[in-house]
Amino acid sequence: MKSTFPRSSVLVLGSNSVQSLVPSTLISQVEALLESHRIEDATNLAESQRKKLQGSISIDEVGSIVQSLYNNIDNTYKADELRYVYQRIGFQCFAETRFAEAANCFFIGELDPRLVISYYLNLRGSMFTSDDSMDVFVGVAEHMPTETSVEDIVRNYSPHISPNTRTAPLTAELRKILVAEANERLESFLTSWRERRKAQGWIDHAVGGSAKQVKVVDPTLQACPFCYLETPSFTKLQRQVVDTVLVKLYAELKKTQELYNILLEPHDIVVDEVEPVLKRNGQYNALCMLYRKSGDDRKLLDVWSKLIDGEWTDEDIPDPLSNMVALLNEKRDRTLTQHWGLWLTKRNSERGLQLLMPKDTGKRRERPDEDLALLEAIKEANAAAGMQYLEYLVLQRKSSSRQLHDMFAASCIKRLSAVLAQESVSKLWRAKAASYASNRTNTSFLSYFASTTPDSPHKRIRLRTVLFLAGSGLYDPAIVRPLLFEHQKILKLELAIVDGKLGHHREALATLVHDLHDSISAEVYCTLGGDIVPPKMAQTLAENNAGLEIWVTAFFGTKLKNGAAAAGMTRDKSGVDEGKTKLLKVLLEVYMSEGKDNAQRAAHLINSQAMNLDMLDVIPVVPPQWPLSLMSSFLARSFRRTVHARHEGKIVKTLSSGQNLEVKDRTWLILREEGAIIEEPLEQGDGGGEATGPESFDEKLINGEKFALHLTDVPGANYEDVHVEKVDRVQNRDGKQKSDLV
Repeated sequence: MKSTFPRSSVLVLGSNSVQSLVPSTLISQVEALLESHRIEDATNLAESQRKKLQGSISIDEVGSIVQSLYNNIDNTYKADELRYVYQRIGFQCFAETRFAEAANCFFIGELDPRLVISYYLNLRGSMFTSDDSMDVFVGVAEHMPTETSVEDIVRNYSPHISPNTRTAPLTAELRKILVAEANERLESFLTSWRERRKAQGWIDHAVGGSAKQVKVVDPTLQACPFCYLETPSFTKLQRQVVDTVLVKLYAELKKTQELYNILLEPHDIVVDEVEPVLKRNGQYNALCMLYRKSGDDRKLLDVWSKLIDGEWTDEDIPDPLSNMVALLNEKRDRTLTQHWGLWLTKRNSERGLQLLMPKDTGKRRERPDEDLALLEAIKEANAAAGMQYLEYLVLQRKSSSRQLHDMFAASCIKRLSAVLAQESVSKLWRAKAASYASNRTNTSFLSYFASTTPDSPHKRIRLRTVLFLAGSGLYDPAIVRPLLFEHQKILKLELAIVDGKLGHHREALATLVHDLHDSISAEVYCTLGGDIVPPKMAQTLAENNAGLEIWVTAFFGTKLKNGAAAAGMTRDKSGVDEGKTKLLKVLLEVYMSEGKDNAQRAAHLINSQAMNLDMLDVIPVVPPQWPLSLMSSFLARSFRRTVHARHEGKIVKTLSSGQNLEVKDRTWLILREEGAIIEEPLEQGDGGGEATGPESFDEKLINGEKFALHLTDVPGANYEDVHVEKVDRVQNRDGKQKSDLV
């Protein structure tokens, strides 16, 4: 191995000694200059040696390094000398508050940045512990400042001005300037160190659309003369300390753009260390960028919430509300969405409900308990928003919870009562009912009301309520009916619908016929078995009145012209299903109970529903004074149907007899050929002797234990064996025996 000590070409021989003339080393020269406080001369000497060493290294045209002296121990030693010298000069300048020169020397001397940061107590935070250690040249460590912080160095170096250096205004201002200079120079040193790391370290480089790591050496980096001799190592701890302190410095120095740049690049920032600094300096956008990159959604949402409330402000975040909604929609975290959706509902119900009521129509497993709990929470935050969420659960989610439907029915009737509290609305609806009763049109009251009432919020509220009450079969009508009593003189149609749900058919029909004078709806009620609003009418209402489409598709499942369709909600029939015929009979009785006023309607019902009405049920109800011509159509059709049924029965009977005769004819010969086997025991005579002759066969006297008829051998016939296992013998009235099969 080649020696690293200086070589001498002059030897002096004495009588008892040998002396050598050895040239001064770079280190000894610099040390001597620093002892004499000739810092500029020491810097110039180190700079000349750096350029000399740098000149011994060549770079080819493609940027690869030609290091013929890479393994030359002499050059390596010179590089270490330069590192030592620059670090030594740097700390000398640092101790004398010449921070600009110190930062330059620290960078060229490749000083571990943690060593410099350790003097900045307000920046290092809790990243250093007493167990941390780093490699430092012994000579450098001996000449490092003994003060514990930059503030102490500045204060000790400040001139003495009465009353003392700490409180004198001039020295205080000087300290402020020097500390600011120290921070700025530290920032420039760490920025250069980070750039060196990016240039010589591992960086992400996109190649052909895929990311891979590529080792890059920048040949134009002239600030470091040693990077071609050996690549500096950058530990994870170094990267964390440098990136974290840089973020703090950028925030303190108000260098916002530089702060954003470092956050956008790959970094090793310790989030817990920079949070207080960013908050203290109002760098909330940088804090959001940091949280987003680290994936801390909860803290990110918390920052946005403070910006929304106005507790914090940041011009670089113009719309934190939209940012919050977009993030929650992107993450689709049910817990986060419900928490922040409720929080937002208190401040902006529209945007909050956007989060709590997603537009996706995919199938979702029903969670009635969770839906009810969330509904109650929304009501506490905003009552109006709670009603909208209830409507969302019933109409869009099509919840099958009976409790939700009961709540929704109460909500609809509450809105209906609120609009009826307006005198103008109640007068208008009374006038519509009176006009319909006097005109005697061929349309139902619901169609008449929808077509003649101007479009208004109160009209839409009533139509929606009617559609829900008629279409939903999940609410409890017994609970809903008392809610209608307050306005029962106006809400006749709604009351009839609820009575039909309860199975009170006579009351429902009486309301339609006597109060509303709506015989059309009454006949529809009988035809549909208790429903007043048929799907076709609901479809027409949705097509002619904006905003009803979702209600019709939810409760009636009809397909509209615009293509909207839904499976619809199960609509149960009335609680007591008396059948169409019985309902028509009830309606006829209701018509007759009013006297002559509904005679034409009753006659029309009898004649139009002749197929569903029995003559024996109709005749006793009809008044004797009715002319026969009023019922001629009904009677003719009833007689014709009766005669037709009788003749049809005779034809069927005759055809059946012919078929039976044909079957007997086909099977008679087969049964005769097969015959039967009769087994019976021998009987003793009166005197104990044997019978003298065979007894005559009597089909009523089968005396045996088993009777079998075999038909399985008949070609083309599909029969089974018939076995009679036991025959009991009884006697006729005349004393003769007979057998019955058991």
